[in-house]
Order: sequence, then C-alpha cells, then structure tokens
Amino acid sequence: MKRRVSSKIKRSKGTLIFDILNTIFMLFICFVCIYPIWYVIVNSLNDATDALMGGIYWWPRQFSLQNYRTVFSDNSVLQAFKVTIAKTLIGTTVNVFFTAMVAYSLSKKNLIGRKYYMAFGTITMFFSGGLIPTFLLFKGLGLLNNFWVYVIPAAFNFFNLLIMINFFREIPEALEESAKIDGANDFTIFRKVILPLSKPVLATIALFAGVGQWNDYFGGLMYITDNRSLEPIQTYLYRMVAQVQSSQMAGSIASNISAKDSTSTAIKLAAMVITTLPICCVYPFLQKYFVKGMMIGAVKE
Repeated sequence: MKRRVSSKIKRSKGTLIFDILNTIFMLFICFVCIYPIWYVIVNSLNDATDALMGGIYWWPRQFSLQNYRTVFSDNSVLQAFKVTIAKTLIGTTVNVFFTAMVAYSLSKKNLIGRKYYMAFGTITMFFSGGLIPTFLLFKGLGLLNNFWVYVIPAAFNFFNLLIMINFFREIPEALEESAKIDGANDFTIFRKVILPLSKPVLATIALFAGVGQWNDYFGGLMYITDNRSLEPIQTYLYRMVAQVQSSQMAGSIASNISAKDSTSTAIKLAAMVITTLPICCVYPFLQKYFVKGMMIGAVKE
C-alpha cells in the first residue's frame, strides 16, 4: 500500500511539474505571437517625432492619432476601403459557391471523366501560364481597369476544392437518397441538404478566400492602370508608403501636414493596423465553425 501511495504522489508531482513547464512554454509562445502586433499598435499611436527617440515597447509615451489622420487625410482612402470591402464580400461569396458546387460534383465517384478533371486541376496547382500571358488574357477579356478582375479570376481555387471534396465524402449518402425519394433533384439536394451541413468547411474556405481578397494588392497594382478609383486599400497604401519612403509626400496624402508630424515608419505602422484590424475582427465570428460538428445525429439508425 505504501508503495502505491508513494507512486501516486510521485506521479502527481511529475504531472504538476509538467503542467507548470507546459504553461510557461505556452505563455512564451503566446507572447512571441502577440507582442509584435502590440508593438506595431503602440508605436502607431505614439507621436511620430517622439518615436524617433526609441524606447517605446509597452505603451505610447506621447499618445497621438496624427499618424492615422495622415493616412485618412485623403478621401481616396475611403473609396479604396469601399472597393476592398466590395471585392472581399463579392469575391468570397462567388469563390465559396463555385468551389463548393464543383467539389460536390467531383466528390461523386460515378461522375464521368472525374479522374481527368482531378488530374488537370492538380497540374494547375504546380504550373501556371505566367504573368505576361495572364495579363494578355485579362486584356483580351476586357478585365483591365474593371472591378470584375478581382472576382472572376478568383472565383475558383483547386486547393480549396480538395478540402471540400474530403468533407463532402464524409456526408452520409443516406441523406441524399432520402431527399431523392422525396423528389429532390441534384441542385436542390446541394442547396438544401449539403450546404446547410457544410457550414464548418464553408466558413473555413470563406476565411481563406476573404483573407486573400483583403490582403491582395498585386491585382490592383498590375491590372488597374488608368482608373485609380478601383484601387483597393492595400494597393493605395502600398503606393502611399512608397511615396513616403522616397520623401515625396504628395498632396493627395497630406498637403496641409508637414513631414515632421509623421515619419515614413509611423505611417507604415498605422497602415498595417488599418489593413489588419478589420479582417481580425471577422475571424472570431467564423472560429466556432472550425470545431463544430454538424453531422452529429444527422442520420439515425
């Protein structure tokens, strides 16, 4: 009995030590991940001229919103935000719908030519036509200086398709068979049976597509050459930071603000917060779908 009690005590002490070390390690990992974001926010909220002295690590030494005023001093920023929000919402919706529709079809083993479709799609994951052929293709389709250049090319993603196919294969076929007995066709089954049960994977793909659309600056930089009103916020801020770095503070940025009020580093930090915060606010609303099981109790024997 004494040996058993002593072994239990030793095990409990070992478990306690492991829990303490594990907690310390995880806190360190959290600190490493969170502190860079906190550092950016703190320095963006500090007076730019004071920030040149350094020594700002935990909170602003001289609180100021001048960096954000500099970024928002031009009405074009609001227009760029509207374009970004519109292309993110429309592009994400179109991408999720078309990817889900194709994935549902390819998840059926009796689809004619399924292996060839999968082979062709896999090739596109490793090889592409290149930038110049893509530019010429968009020009031929009339997508240059067009809002739909953000939506149509991003309407389908084969990597997301593979994720959806694996999810759709786990849905019991009994659900589809029962719906067919009730007279539902394939599209009705997809819309009323498959999609409601696929919220976790739809939310995941929506997050992937939404983050990609929100962070995309290359599309506006390459394919919007004449109409600056169609530039997304990422492209606009890219041009603005480039102007600041070259010491060419144009009147479109802040004609009434002297260069001493905001340095290039301070403006870049404020721009990082502006472009990152909105998408970070969306994530908590989609997080619950990552771990939520929608198939529990769907089929009862």
